[in-house]
Amino acid sequence: MRTRQVLMTSAALSTLMLASACGGDDGDDTNTGSAEPGEVSGSVTMWTYPVIADETEHRTFWDDTVEAFGEEYPNVDVTVEIFPWADRDQALSTAIAGNSAPDVVYLIPDQLPGYARNLEPLDDYLSDEAKADYVPNALEAATIDGQLMGAPILASAVTLSCNKAVFDDVGQSEYPETWDDLREMAPTFKDAGYYMFAYSGHVDQTLNLTFYPLLWQAGGDVFNEDGTEVTFNSEAGVEALTFLQEMVEGGYVPEDLLTGNPPIEQTKLAQGKVACQWHSEGKHLTDFWGEENIVVLPPLTNTEQVAYGTVGSLSMLASAEDKDAAGAWISFVTDAERAAEYDEASGFLPVKESTGSLYEGDPLLGEAEKYVDLTTVGPLHQSAREVMGVLAPEIQAVLIGEKEPQQALDDAAAAAQSVLR
Repeated sequence: MRTRQVLMTSAALSTLMLASACGGDDGDDTNTGSAEPGEVSGSVTMWTYPVIADETEHRTFWDDTVEAFGEEYPNVDVTVEIFPWADRDQALSTAIAGNSAPDVVYLIPDQLPGYARNLEPLDDYLSDEAKADYVPNALEAATIDGQLMGAPILASAVTLSCNKAVFDDVGQSEYPETWDDLREMAPTFKDAGYYMFAYSGHVDQTLNLTFYPLLWQAGGDVFNEDGTEVTFNSEAGVEALTFLQEMVEGGYVPEDLLTGNPPIEQTKLAQGKVACQWHSEGKHLTDFWGEENIVVLPPLTNTEQVAYGTVGSLSMLASAEDKDAAGAWISFVTDAERAAEYDEASGFLPVKESTGSLYEGDPLLGEAEKYVDLTTVGPLHQSAREVMGVLAPEIQAVLIGEKEPQQALDDAAAAAQSVLR
């Protein structure tokens, strides 16, 4: 796991202080969450999103969980509200500013820095045993300045996946492990009418799934240690973008995803013309490649072996009136056994050591599960999304032949520094 520091600019802190003044609670009362279940009372409202794709199944899971919680905590009323993924940050920010925020909310790591001032640390609401049971990278992904700001409940591992049917047709029995493997294999696949890998270069695609894995594998990172400067224009960044440029210019990468974002069924990837990809979990390709042809592999290696993986957590808002009740709910829901039920229902990976393997023998999830410890959630920096916004077009400019890697990364770095001020 590559450790990511959480850092905030002065402007970001000002924004968060304003939001905290509108919707937070910086009182001096310390809530230890140590009360017995029968002594805990109050109400808890949680906002979550369609983690379980089937709406009825998702609703049923939470109804059953609320009922089970009520048997243990009879004096706490819990309401779970399921919102769409779209515009979730806008809705939450508006609620915080309007003093109508929920008590508990589902967040992923790159959201945590933006809401840090509005969140209640959870260290006193989870037992030492529960915290010690987390896999290290899940715990790190929800920790800001040494405080646990979310209780992880699920993870993913977006590693390399390859199309067995393509490899069989080419007569290639070995799968790539390194960048050099891709370089060496690419001409043979091209001669057989296939692309070596797909790369999604559209500016709306998160770089966590596209360029950053290459940057990390080259030994680079997005920010320096104290977060005051971007470092993606380092030697490692140039190496990563040059590799990508070489593969595109060689005709080993399809052009359909470099600048566009077509429906997946219209892409060379879905049409079985691409050997490998790393911007999507293998399980999402079953309708196109067939489950029997999806080979989930470890992350590629160059200088380092690393891939992107998210961690979903439940966080408590500092404005929650009944913090003991909210803490008890979070602890209950993220208990290893109940979290495992949620993970299996949603097709995500476990975050507790005691869970062991949820998908042993499964050719897709069972393989992905093996590589969780080789993933990172990406840069936990207040300006991470803004930096992506200035970097993505520069990467695209290289892929379409308008700029060279060093120039593009330097131009992006100059623009990014203004974002960090």
